[in-house]
Amino acid sequence: MARKCDICNKGVIAGVQYSHSHRQSKRTWAPNLKRVRAVVNGTPQRVNVCTRCL
Repeated sequence: MARKCDICNKGVIAGVQYSHSHRQSKRTWAPNLKRVRAVVNGTPQRVNVCTRCL
């Protein structure tokens, strides 16, 4: 399952997390996705939607 919203195409972004002593570690931020049933082209389907698009 792709970690991407089917409506706005929001996906995972990568960056650097800094600790209190300013040490760096790579990490990813994922969108808050929910799998919902939606009617697409007249047929009900399950789509991945971020909570902002709900």
